[in-house]
Amino acid sequence: MSKKTVPFILGFLLLNGFWAFAQVRYAKGFTLQKHGQFTVLKVIKPWPGAKQSYTYVLRRKGVFIPKAYAQYTQVVVPVQRMIATSTTHLPSIESLGMLPKLVGFPHTDYISSAVIREYIEAGKLTDVGSNTDLNIEKVLALRPDAFIGYGVDRESAGLLHVKNQGIPIIMNGDWNEEDPLGKAEWIKFFGALFDQQTKANKQFNRIEKAYINVRNLAAKTKTKPRVFTGALWEGIWHLPKGDSWVGKLLRDAGSHYLWQDTHGTGSLSLSLEQVLAQAQNADFWVAPGGFDSRRALLANNAHYQQFKAFQNNNVFTYSLKRGKKGGMLYYELAPNRPDLVLKDLVYLFHPELFPGYKPYFYQSLQNE
Repeated sequence: MSKKTVPFILGFLLLNGFWAFAQVRYAKGFTLQKHGQFTVLKVIKPWPGAKQSYTYVLRRKGVFIPKAYAQYTQVVVPVQRMIATSTTHLPSIESLGMLPKLVGFPHTDYISSAVIREYIEAGKLTDVGSNTDLNIEKVLALRPDAFIGYGVDRESAGLLHVKNQGIPIIMNGDWNEEDPLGKAEWIKFFGALFDQQTKANKQFNRIEKAYINVRNLAAKTKTKPRVFTGALWEGIWHLPKGDSWVGKLLRDAGSHYLWQDTHGTGSLSLSLEQVLAQAQNADFWVAPGGFDSRRALLANNAHYQQFKAFQNNNVFTYSLKRGKKGGMLYYELAPNRPDLVLKDLVYLFHPELFPGYKPYFYQSLQNE
C-alpha cells in the first residue's frame, strides 16, 4: 500500500462511520455509528443477563434508509416529543436544553431537579403512572415519537404494551455501567436522539476533564484512609465489590476501600459480624443507607456504635439532599456527574486538597 492511498482510505472509513465507535470511549452499553445521513444506535444487552441487544436507525425526516437497515426500529431525529422513565435520564435532557421536548414521565414525585420541578408545577410534564403500571391512555394522548425505557431483568409488560401501539421504544441501560465516566457518557445517547451530538460531546468532555484532574490530585496523596460503605438491610449488609461503580469512585478518591480486592461488579452479602471484623477500625463510613441522622442509625441497630468511624463522627451520607417531593438528588444526578461525586469524596478523605470546598452531595450524619 502506498503512502498516497492511506489518507484516502482513512477518509473513506471516517466518512462511512467505521471508526465512529471511538465516539463512545467508556460506556459499554451502547455504540453510535455514523453512516452518511443516518446514525445507527446500538444498545447492548441493557440489563444483567440480557441475551438481546437493540439496534435503532436515527434519521432525519425524508432521508432514505438502505434496505439492509430496514429491519431495525427507525427514529426520526431530532426527537420532538419524548417520554423518559428513569430519573437518571433527566440530567442529560436538562443539560442539553431539551426539557421542552420531554412530555411525560412515570411518578414525577421521584424527580429532584428544581428546574424540572418548576416545569412539573407549570403543567408542562405529564405523570404517566409508574414503570410497573403505565397509564397507556395518557401515554398515547401525549403522542411521543420516542419512549425511553429500561429493563431490570426483561422488557416490562408496560413497555411491550406501548410498543404494540406503534410507539418507538428505545432501551437505555445506563444503570448497568460500572465505570464512573461510562455512566456519564450516556449523555451522548440523548445527544444523538436530539441531534445535539456536538453539545453532548462538549459537556461530556468537561466532565471527563474535571474527573481526571481530581483523580490525579488524589493519586498523589500519601495516606489512604480506610473506608467502608452501606448498612444492614433485613439482616444482610450489602457491600459493593471492588470493580463496581462505587468501588472505583472510592479508589479514585484516594481511599483504601476495605473490599476493593473483591473482583466483580455486583455486591457482597455479609453479616454484621463479618463487616465489624474488617471495618470496625475504619476511618470513614460513607453512604450508610437512607438514614438521616445518627440517632436513626442507632435505632436501626445499636451495634453500629462499635464502629470507630461512628465514634469519631466520620459517617457521611448523600441522603439528606432531596427534591421538593422527597426524591433523592444523588440517585438522579450522581451517575451523570461523577466529577462532583469524586470531588466530594476527595474532600472528605483529603480536605487539604480543596480548602473551603462545600460538598455537593455528601454531608456529615448529625445526631438529629
